[in-house]
Amino acid sequence: MLNILGSSSRNRDNFCDGVSRRGFLKIGGMACGGLSLAQMLEADAQAGTGSNHRAIINIYMPGGPSHIDLWDLKPEAPKEIRGDFRPIATNVPGIEICELFPRVAQMMDKFIPVRSICDADGRHDAFQCMTGWRKGGLQPREGRPNFGAWISRAQGRVNESVPPNVSLTYPTGHREWGETQHGGFLGVANAPFRLVEKQPGKKSDNMVLKGISLERLRDREGLRSSFDRFRRDVDSSGLIETMDAYHRQALGILTTSTLADALDLSKEDPRVLARYGTNNKSYQRDGAPKMVQNFCIARRLIEAGARVISMNYSRWDWHGSDGLNFPRSRQEFPLLDQGLSALVTDLHERGLDRDVSIVLWGEFGRTPKINKNNSRDHWPRVSCAMLAGGDMATGQVIGSTNRKGEHAVDRPVKFQEVFATLYKNVGIDSTSVRFFDASGIPQYMVTPGIEPIHEVA
Repeated sequence: MLNILGSSSRNRDNFCDGVSRRGFLKIGGMACGGLSLAQMLEADAQAGTGSNHRAIINIYMPGGPSHIDLWDLKPEAPKEIRGDFRPIATNVPGIEICELFPRVAQMMDKFIPVRSICDADGRHDAFQCMTGWRKGGLQPREGRPNFGAWISRAQGRVNESVPPNVSLTYPTGHREWGETQHGGFLGVANAPFRLVEKQPGKKSDNMVLKGISLERLRDREGLRSSFDRFRRDVDSSGLIETMDAYHRQALGILTTSTLADALDLSKEDPRVLARYGTNNKSYQRDGAPKMVQNFCIARRLIEAGARVISMNYSRWDWHGSDGLNFPRSRQEFPLLDQGLSALVTDLHERGLDRDVSIVLWGEFGRTPKINKNNSRDHWPRVSCAMLAGGDMATGQVIGSTNRKGEHAVDRPVKFQEVFATLYKNVGIDSTSVRFFDASGIPQYMVTPGIEPIHEVA
């Protein structure tokens, strides 16, 4: 379970490790992601609140997962290409995926494998999966925004106590795998509200806000008490009705338990949580831990009011000294199968499948030809994604590769087409949005001319 770092004391108002909600909320309001609360609230107020609540869960697989071992197996290819795994049938006739994903296979009618992503940048970097843009070339002076910043800017908050753009991304030894990117030219106010930090000097799975634990806040007990008294006074005097919008929203974040409750898995139905599997809290060398229950946290955050959840999951760079492709696949694939199928099942059971879109992907694919270490090297020429939800036409495959899985031969798909689709799913027409940056230069959500994947509309 995700925790807040704190003391071992317990009471009914504490999380499982003893941190009080008041302590969490006070830290969160002051320190989450280094954002300026005033700036964030100002931009949200200017943007307005969307009338609907559609959302996106972006699951990034750091290191580049093997397309040819996940959703695009090549059983007829030579042995040095087809690898160790066989394809299995799914509940959609004609679609086959890796045998280590039996749960996903039995609900393929709720998924869309994309087998033909063709424009990977080739960098070991989350940038393209978090922004939709390549990292090189001419960039805006303020930088490209995280994709959720556009949604935050356009649609604002659903709940004043929950930021619209939230990051569950773990900082990683390979720094670029742990970066969701920031607000860019849309401003820090729309940047991802980062909930996960490693404790300084330690490898920890705990949810920490800028490394601040309860012990470091002991001397703030008087301040928290004063804040509580202030809230009671405000409520009783009716002053809250006259406070400006920014202060009211700030007060909501700091004094309600909505965000904290969403992060508290002890409040989840144990039977539902068990479906997701067990977290592996150890970091995968310079990658992220296998915190599969974050998938459940993502759903809870959306129910609380978040519009975008970004996360990184495990480490998928397996070649040479980094580990062997096929043994690691046998370890990783079953847990991902369990967590991903649980998330999609959860959304359907709660009636959220039409409103919540999921994308699962990495920065590039893997070489069709197996190297001397029984592994696959980097392969930017083609990669894959898995889509679900969002009221999309599921139960179909988008694109195909040649017999050896080397390149797309049918329906090549670009990263930005996926993002344009996700934007459409939440009610934003990315083809018509333009924003002028601080230099007066027009900026776009996607490159002009890029459209959503029409097959899934």
